[in-house]
Amino acid sequence: MNKNFEYINLGYLEEISGGDKDFKKELIQIFLKQVPEFISNMHQFLSDNEKSNLAKEAHTAKSSALIFGMEETGKTLKRIQLLAEDNQIEPIPGLLTQVEKELNGASKELTSYLKDL
Repeated sequence: MNKNFEYINLGYLEEISGGDKDFKKELIQIFLKQVPEFISNMHQFLSDNEKSNLAKEAHTAKSSALIFGMEETGKTLKRIQLLAEDNQIEPIPGLLTQVEKELNGASKELTSYLKDL
């Protein structure tokens, strides 16, 4: 079951789950449900110029990404959060595109992992 993943690292998930498959499944299912919401909300908040809500959503998404070892995605989400808080919107669309690709990639990998669990 040790697969080489491009987007995720399951080390932290293994650590916090203590090998409990049901707990792992639950966390993965929550993440899979949240990803489309995170992406949609961040795009909408950016479009509506709701910087405070964008910062909060990026912060929440960062926490979820880090559970699955997505360190670089977490850093990018933190950058989006800080930029939004600092009213620096210009770089955010490109960063959001990158995060969306990574979160969707992680979702595919976790869906595959879940089938083998």
